[in-house]
Amino acid sequence: MTELESTGNASDGRRAPDRDEREVVMHEIICPHCRKAFKIDEAGYSDILKQVRDHEFEREIHARLELAEQDKRNAVELAQSKIASAKDTEISELKAKLRTTESEQKLAVTEALSTVSKERDTLANELEQAKHDRHAALKLAEARLENELQKAVAAKDAQIQALTARLANIEVTQKLTITEAVGAVEKERDELKVSLKSAELEKQLAEKSLREKYETQIKDRDDAIERLRDMKARLSTKMVGETLEQHCATEFNRLRATAFPRAFFEKDNDARTGSKGDYIFRDSDEAGTEIVSVMFEMKNESDRTATKNRNEDFLKELDKDRIEKNCEYAVLVSLLEPDSELYNTGIVDVSHRYPKMYVVRPQFFIPIITLLRNAAMNSLKYKAELALVKAQNIDITNFESELESFKTAFGKNYELASRRFQMAIEEIDKSIDHLQKTKDALLGTDRNLRLANDKAQDVTIKKLTRGNPTMAGKFAELKDQRPPDAD
Repeated sequence: MTELESTGNASDGRRAPDRDEREVVMHEIICPHCRKAFKIDEAGYSDILKQVRDHEFEREIHARLELAEQDKRNAVELAQSKIASAKDTEISELKAKLRTTESEQKLAVTEALSTVSKERDTLANELEQAKHDRHAALKLAEARLENELQKAVAAKDAQIQALTARLANIEVTQKLTITEAVGAVEKERDELKVSLKSAELEKQLAEKSLREKYETQIKDRDDAIERLRDMKARLSTKMVGETLEQHCATEFNRLRATAFPRAFFEKDNDARTGSKGDYIFRDSDEAGTEIVSVMFEMKNESDRTATKNRNEDFLKELDKDRIEKNCEYAVLVSLLEPDSELYNTGIVDVSHRYPKMYVVRPQFFIPIITLLRNAAMNSLKYKAELALVKAQNIDITNFESELESFKTAFGKNYELASRRFQMAIEEIDKSIDHLQKTKDALLGTDRNLRLANDKAQDVTIKKLTRGNPTMAGKFAELKDQRPPDAD
């Protein structure tokens, strides 16, 4: 069933959404074709946004790659154009200088020939006999002129060769510069690729570690809360597969040989009066004199019971059984009203309703027997001392004072024990509250982690490189170097 169908069912009244479903954030999407509105949950909405972002990212990457490729071609063409233009300019200058040099040489030759011709004519007119010497001089002059012309041509050739070598060096230098620049860019691209892979791996490892950590903490917390709740309601009753009566009998029999060697603790099977309790406890001294007697009633009910009983409902019948069976005290051992703060504090004295009656949880079953027996033994000792005092004609006032001191001391001890039981229960409640707060904090942390993950998923290369043309160019080159099948 889809999220939309689930929402529709809930609105028709066929199934009320639970708490987790009510906390899901729903987004309304309108179809651009049919203009029909439908709702999707946050996960589906995030998936659609991711698809749209991936499409926009791919389109932006392709556009940037094309722009980068066009810029690269333009730069290469511009560099080649500049180099060709520089070469043409230098060649034109060299050709112009060469033409100028040739003109100068021709002019110099013409002037020299004119001068020689004039001198020859003059010499021919003046000195006919020196014709042979003049002819030799003319030959010498021509040889010298030819030598000078050869030197000038050699110098120009050397200059042209030097310029040609310089132009070749410039071309090599430019090619080397372009190669180094491309190598540096490729190296930075590879480093960025490695950094991105490393960051992605670290992110995945951190998410996995946090998820495992908080899952473990939440499980431990839930286990601890469950243990504390069970301890608060039942504590050490160990009632798996046995009744409350069997548990109390087992606990007493474990201590009978050491703590209660002369005690009587058996079920009350005498129903002649129409009712009976569960157990009767009687203890005697070495002379057989009864020290204390207690009528016990054990009450428990299943958590699945529709009608819950109260401890108050059994006090009257218990007092009646105590009187009929001639017991001094009455104790109700109860697991009823497990959430009552009154009965969870420890030993509860209800003698304001019925005389010498107490209500306890199962964990206080042995302590109440010990307290009542010790109090009775102390009272018996003081009674014996009173008889001795009376026999020795000692003032009864002193005995009464000591008896009152004992009662006060016993009351203080009982109050101290009760207060300590109350403190223990309060500490348990505080631990439960603290663990509940820890649970709420961990749940809040899980929600924050989910929001942080959504924000991380919303990060794109376009947002990261906005306003940063350098990084945009790097990622464009990285995209250009990616193999075609990676798309």
